[in-house]
Amino acid sequence: MNYEIVDSAESFEAALARVREAQKKFGEFTQEQVDKIFLAAASAANKQRIPLAKMAVQETGMGIVEDKVIKNNYASEHIYNAYKDVKTCGVIETDESFGITKIAEPIGVIGAVIPTTNPTSTAIFKTLISLKTRNGIIISPHPRAKNCTIEAAKIVYEAAVKAGAPEGIIAWIDVPSLDLTNQLMRDVDLILATGGPGMVKAAYSSGTPALGVGAGNASAIIDPSADIVNAVNSILHSKTFDNGMICATEQTVIADKTIYNEVKNEFIKRGAYFLNEKEAQMIRNTMLINGALNAKIVGQRPVTIAKMAGFEIPDDVKVLIGEATSTDPDEAFGHEKLTTILGMYKSEDFNNALDIADTLLRNNGGLGHTAVLWINPSEREKLLKFAHRMKTCRLIVNTPSSLGGIGDLYNFKFAPSLTLGCGSWGGNSVSENVGVKHLINIKTVAERRENMLWFRAPEKVYIKKGCLPVALKELKDVLGKKRAFIVTDSFMFKSGFTKHITDRLEEMGITYTIFSDVEPDPSLKSAQMGAEAMRKFEPDCIIAMGGGSAMDAGKIMWVLYEHPDADFQDMAMRFIDIRKRVYTFPHMGDKAYFIAVPTSAGTGSEVTPFAVITDQDTGVKYPLADYELMPKMAIVDPDLMETGPKGLTSASGIDAVTHNLEAIASVMATDYTDGLAKQSLKMIFNYLPRAYDSAPSKDNPNPTSDHEAREKMANAATMAGMAFANAFLGVCHSMAHKLGAFHHIPHGVANALLIDEVIRFNSAEKPTKMGTFSQYTHPHTLRRYAEVAEELGCKGKTDEEKVEAMIAKIDELKDYIGIKKTIRDYVPDEKDFLDRLDAMVEQAFDDQCTGANPRYPLMSEIKQMYLNAYYGKTTKLC
Repeated sequence: MNYEIVDSAESFEAALARVREAQKKFGEFTQEQVDKIFLAAASAANKQRIPLAKMAVQETGMGIVEDKVIKNNYASEHIYNAYKDVKTCGVIETDESFGITKIAEPIGVIGAVIPTTNPTSTAIFKTLISLKTRNGIIISPHPRAKNCTIEAAKIVYEAAVKAGAPEGIIAWIDVPSLDLTNQLMRDVDLILATGGPGMVKAAYSSGTPALGVGAGNASAIIDPSADIVNAVNSILHSKTFDNGMICATEQTVIADKTIYNEVKNEFIKRGAYFLNEKEAQMIRNTMLINGALNAKIVGQRPVTIAKMAGFEIPDDVKVLIGEATSTDPDEAFGHEKLTTILGMYKSEDFNNALDIADTLLRNNGGLGHTAVLWINPSEREKLLKFAHRMKTCRLIVNTPSSLGGIGDLYNFKFAPSLTLGCGSWGGNSVSENVGVKHLINIKTVAERRENMLWFRAPEKVYIKKGCLPVALKELKDVLGKKRAFIVTDSFMFKSGFTKHITDRLEEMGITYTIFSDVEPDPSLKSAQMGAEAMRKFEPDCIIAMGGGSAMDAGKIMWVLYEHPDADFQDMAMRFIDIRKRVYTFPHMGDKAYFIAVPTSAGTGSEVTPFAVITDQDTGVKYPLADYELMPKMAIVDPDLMETGPKGLTSASGIDAVTHNLEAIASVMATDYTDGLAKQSLKMIFNYLPRAYDSAPSKDNPNPTSDHEAREKMANAATMAGMAFANAFLGVCHSMAHKLGAFHHIPHGVANALLIDEVIRFNSAEKPTKMGTFSQYTHPHTLRRYAEVAEELGCKGKTDEEKVEAMIAKIDELKDYIGIKKTIRDYVPDEKDFLDRLDAMVEQAFDDQCTGANPRYPLMSEIKQMYLNAYYGKTTKLC
């Protein structure tokens, strides 16, 4: 092959252009083509492992031929075997169910800076992983190792081209210089920099993405529990491998004082030479020149280094060991040496050993690289302490560090590499052994997928007139309960309603107590009082009886009883997706079985995972939501609702209307929730007026009860609860929660005052923003409302007319059941309303219910809806 000489800026630019052109073609190769090239290149390099090793030692004067043979063999064989089956072309991963496809693309042209310590093996490694990933590569050799590095590159290149790679895919600088290396780092697409700290820093400062690796300075701690013979001989094996030039090699040994002499004697026995004080100082003076490592000692035999220092030692010495007492930066034995010199420290105990190792890393370099521990594997506490303390990315245990750190020799799930990342501790962008995954760009094709939805309800829902006594029998006959805690309000208790339950409990011999201090808007304080009473009574079942307030309060008490340390603010934390919330609700039901017994038809709390609680200090209402709050049993007995007064019948009934309308409009609506909500709405419009007419009032305290209407309304309210328990609610409830909290308007009435505005707001075909949910594809709430209107018999030529007819029908119902037309009718103090409006708006926006609304509201739009509902005017929100 003809090779263009690269020795100037101009020739480098021409070489880069050739590599780019070749890489453009290479980027279209299939995995089969690439793997054929990868195999051929690895085989060729492996066959030349001995000649390349000889060249490296001859040219650099460093290291051991036989060990460099192993390095070259490793760089070809282990790298090939690690990545031969790895997909690096085209589609590398698919997940049809989640709609994810990952596609590997080459980065482009890699700039590879090669060190003098491993000039051929590193060149083989970097060219092979570049070929595997369809990248071109330009090599900048070290000036003192250029010939052997270029020869390694040529061997790989020629084999690759012969196997089908484009000509020009690998290039190199023939006459390396600082200027050309800087030009390379500036103009390539990614830098693979292996070398001294200055070179790595230059790579990161070049403006080009870089994978640089920091200096090593591994300390090997020998614990008293260690196998000392194994430890010492493995350290010697590691330290003498290629005369200590692998960056992960041990630089210091730290031995516990109780075994220090034993360790020392084993080193001496196996060929180490301990320096006396005079010799040690001579080595110090030779090792560091003006605080920097003397390059002349790198990769040299001990006898050579001793002669350089000015004294003689036997020719068969394997390693020089200097006993150090200081961890200060001026102690040469505490630095990285890249040769056959070890420093040795005596530690007082294990903690002191960790202190020494940590200090050496911080004072003398090597943060992020490698730390070594020799220990009995049973000493897990010490091992974990070591792992926690050492700020290194390779924690090598009972392993020769030089060969253990490069991976795949002593641990076969440790990626093989000759470029070892040191993470942020070492100023590197990677904290692992660099491999093919670092040389590809991954495109992720994310196809739209719909979220898995659900339909959840209590384990048991009992319905029909007179079902309460039959259902309660299960407490003894099926569930084996013995202690019941009843949660209700003072009216229910004083009027004797709770006797419907307590009489049955007495018949079954179940002990009970009653907590009747639940307020109309239950506060956290009352819930805490109830939970404290529960803890004293220790019930195995909880029965919440009453309207939504009693059931909501009972749910919160249940949580605080079973999990006293649960944080209310965490439970009230807003979420986007209930499956991904930050706070994980604790599991419920381990101590007590929760039963909900509604006495009004509206809230649906008996079948929902929601509870609204009020912060007594701020007055803010928090809607809590989690399926752990779902009651275990709901008993919907219309007999308990026969005497509900007109005001309660009205407010609770219209609340159920808004539950249905919001469930239908929700971005999470499903066929299951639609069916329930639409049927519930038809039932409410048919039976709420009748239930209202037959409800007690001041003028007629004992009217003839309409049993059918009461039963239908009971069912309709529970069906609405099931609908919104699974589809969730929307901005009408968000606004109603805050309107009720700020101005003490009953919740159902607050919803009724706002629903007209919300329907018109959600019906916009060109909303400012639409809701974010994978199932929700486009604004279509107008059509959804029109379908409801059709179900209710509302007429109109267009969907808009049908929706307006539906609003008129809702207004007729509200008027019939005594609900006034505007917020102003309930809050006549206009100044008070306007003064508190902004706070109310912000809290409504941040309410949990807002997220499921089909039109995502701006705060300004919420404000305008409040104003419209206050004054009874309609300012259209487009």
